[in-house]
Amino acid sequence: MEKLRVGVIGAGGIAAKLHLPEMVTVEDAEVVVISGRRESRLQTLCKKFDVPRWSQSYEEVIADPEIDAVIVALPHPLHVQYGLMALDAGKHVHMQKPLSTSLEEADQFVKAVEQSDRTVLALPFVARPHVHAARKLIADGVLGQISSAHARFSHGGPEVYYATIQQILAEETDDDLWFFDASKADVGALFDMGVYAIATLVTVLGSVVNVTCRMSTVAKPTTLEDTASLILEFEDGILGTAETGWCDGARTYEFSIHGTKGKVVNPSLTSELIHCRPSSKIDEDAPLEETLVDTSAWPDVHSHQHWVDCIREGVQPPLSNASTARHITEIMLRGRESAQSQCTVDVKSRVTH
Repeated sequence: MEKLRVGVIGAGGIAAKLHLPEMVTVEDAEVVVISGRRESRLQTLCKKFDVPRWSQSYEEVIADPEIDAVIVALPHPLHVQYGLMALDAGKHVHMQKPLSTSLEEADQFVKAVEQSDRTVLALPFVARPHVHAARKLIADGVLGQISSAHARFSHGGPEVYYATIQQILAEETDDDLWFFDASKADVGALFDMGVYAIATLVTVLGSVVNVTCRMSTVAKPTTLEDTASLILEFEDGILGTAETGWCDGARTYEFSIHGTKGKVVNPSLTSELIHCRPSSKIDEDAPLEETLVDTSAWPDVHSHQHWVDCIREGVQPPLSNASTARHITEIMLRGRESAQSQCTVDVKSRVTH
């Protein structure tokens, strides 16, 4: 079997921290070219990750007949533009999150994927073993009737994130912190980090039917939101809360699902899942029974290996696909609309997993 030949468009922080390190470990695939604006950065990344060549033209990489697949690692507003270009060129696509900052673009991309035979994985990739396990506990009725859920994904902000990137790239400073620039990023913390919280809840609970959101700019030098909270109503009346922000210096990545018979909790910054249930039905103060859920039934692979596996099988990712990414994008866009109008806003799209 010949190796899948992959091109990366975008040579910024996410390529250096996520895409290239993970691609090094993928079986039957290799990155053969990376494109970006800065020659010095391209040379650094090629040397660090053993990529044979680089280009300063995204279009050149996409048009290359020797490239089988493209990783889109560009700023938010450019995702769909180059994703569509890659599909049109017959390439498989690994799409950086968020899918888009425009619902019209997201719809356009989903339509293009449906009309193509190419495999598209759309981040965020939340199909992890502990998330699969939570889905199964719910499906099997172990938690009883689900009533509510909570997820929070937040960190100290783009400047903290980019301090790590500067170390990877051996750069002393970064004069292009585009996350804070509304003209370049278009959206703030909700789309940058809130996307993880929303994607986790959607993956576990299904479609959101309406959203109520509040956003604020607390501490960061931007006109964009650096903090956001959402109330999500799911089908069957389940209520969820999603919190996010760039003002959480200690970082928080966690979720919990609550039902009439018990709950599951993903402790922050872990891949564990704890099943909690009452030890007594008549003593409210009785200690809870807590069990660490066995998640070994599901493969623990990252998004790039999963993408290549799906390409080999000729299928779309069952959870992290373009249609689900469009639904998550609509939730965030309706959330922004809700924050502006101070009203609850309906979400029209649905997911099928």
